[in-house]
Order: sequence, then C-alpha cells, then structure tokens
Amino acid sequence: MFGDLAFDPQTRRPENAGKKLQEILEEIKLADEVGLDVFGLGEHHRPDYAISSPEIVLAAAASITKNIKLTSTVTVLSSAEPVKVYQDFSTIDLISNGRAEIGVGRGSFIESFPLFGYDLKDYDKLFEEKLDLLLNINNNEIVNWKGTLRAPVINQTVYPRATNNGRLPIWIAVGGTPQSVVRAAKLGLPLMVAIIGGMPIQFQQLMDFYKQEWVRYGHDPKQLQLGIHSHTFVSDDAAVTDGYYFNYAAQMNRIGRERGWGPYSKEQYNGGRSKEGALFIGDPNEVADKILYMHELFGITRFIAHMDVGAPTHEQMMKSVELFGTKVAPVVRKALER
Repeated sequence: MFGDLAFDPQTRRPENAGKKLQEILEEIKLADEVGLDVFGLGEHHRPDYAISSPEIVLAAAASITKNIKLTSTVTVLSSAEPVKVYQDFSTIDLISNGRAEIGVGRGSFIESFPLFGYDLKDYDKLFEEKLDLLLNINNNEIVNWKGTLRAPVINQTVYPRATNNGRLPIWIAVGGTPQSVVRAAKLGLPLMVAIIGGMPIQFQQLMDFYKQEWVRYGHDPKQLQLGIHSHTFVSDDAAVTDGYYFNYAAQMNRIGRERGWGPYSKEQYNGGRSKEGALFIGDPNEVADKILYMHELFGITRFIAHMDVGAPTHEQMMKSVELFGTKVAPVVRKALER
C-alpha cells in the first residue's frame, strides 16, 4: 500500500492522513491474521499519499503482527541516507523477530530529490553509490567505503545489527530498464518488477534477461528470486469491482495530468482486467488465475498486490485483504505445490 488519500469532491482537499494510517495498521494486522506472506509500504512526499516514512509505519506494524514479513515498496534510496536506512530496518527486524526486508529503488516520483537537497542530474549515480554503501553496511559490521557524492565511511560501526548475522534481505525494485536488471543480477539481489500498465507478456524478454545475467555472474539458479508488483483489488461482488473503476481512474488521472497522459477510460480498465492485461482486479478466482499465469510466464517467486490505488474505503480494503489471504493465496499455493 502507498497510503493513497481520497479527495473531498467539495473542498478538493485530501482526507485525514492520521485516520488513513490507523486504517492501514488495521489492514496490516488483518493481512497477518489471514496468513499472507509479506506486507509492503511505499514512500512518497506528496499531498495525495499518507506515507512518507514507511519505516515508522512498519515499526508500528511489527508490534501488532506475528508472522508477516514487513518491507518497503520502495525506499527511494537515491535520496535517502543508507546508514539510517539500515538502522531503521534493523530496528524493525529486531522488534519483529527477524521479519524485516528492504525494497530499494530510484522511485517513479522525483519530489524527494529537491526536498532532501539532491540534484536530479545525479539521479543514476546517487542510486549506484548509495546501494553500494547499503550493501557494505549490510554485509560488514565494520564499514569502510568511499564514493564521490557522499563523505567516506572509515572504520565505522553501524548498529543495531539485524538478526540474521546482521543481514537484511534487500530487493531491487525496477520499472523495466535493462540497466537496472543487470545491476540486480550482477549483485545477486532479488528483483521486483513493477508491471502496472500494458501487457505483462511484454516483460518476458526482460525477465529472461535477468535470469540469463544471474547465471552469467555466477549465482546459483536455485537462489534466484523474482517478483512482480501490480495493481490489485479483490471483491466477490461484481458491482463493487465495476465501481472501483471510478477510484482507479481518479488516481490515474491525477498522476496523468502531471505526466501528460490522456484521460483514463473504462475501456482501458476493462482491458487491464483481461487475462493479458496488467490489472489484477476481480473476484478471487480471477485474481488467483492471473497470478498463476504470471508464474507460468515468468517463474515468479513473489507477487506483490498493490491494493490501495485510488483510496478504496477501509471496508472495501479489509474485504480485499481478507479475500486475498483466504481465497486467492490458498489457491495459488496449492497449484504451485504440484
């Protein structure tokens, strides 16, 4: 979830962020109770999202959950401080008894760069250097590191250390560039690909490229982890699913106005919901079938369902989470046991 905030049609102001955060914590607690494997929160610095610090919300979630893994989806590492990122997530890891993970990416929004004093001309170099530092911290209790855009770290210790000999699982989240895929494969890091539009099959060449590069860099194919992140909403009421179009279109149009997209149509929505489309929106059987189709196409080991696009009501979100855990996940797990 990203903490999407609904806009009041009269005042054009977003709903209360505090109320939204309380609802999200209830939704995370339910996700744990219905047996889902992982919960992720995104980072944004805009008026239409409630979450700017996923780490804080995940720490709160750690204290009310028992089994579910807790991750960022994603930490915008280019504009973050790697030392603090590690410290925050190792703290979550200790609170949760080893359930913390980090998803890192360059981000699809750029507002964090001027906010934290970074130059967009360094967009790629910032991510490359900060990832290198984060991995150094993750692998070494005593850190020695030098880059060009940050002061060096010389014989420094970073605490607290995470539970697994200080090491946290770190996923690389990408939008689909070959350069990002090669980076993840070279470093032997799990890859999460955002597929939120078009047809997923268009990503098949990219997925195969990652697998090819993973082996070329000498990593064990059995250790490869590959996931996709897609917009998802589950309901056993066709009227609710059909009505969700208005939430979804409102969000797409808000972002679209900033990026020069045309108005989002019902035809696009219905096309995205088809078997070949990128939207996992439908009843439990439809969503389960589509996840299994993604496994058939790509051999994914993880599917991340981004569920709060366009700010559905809390009741709708709770029902979607419940169905995803009790109806969708069991079908997928059973099918993949064969």
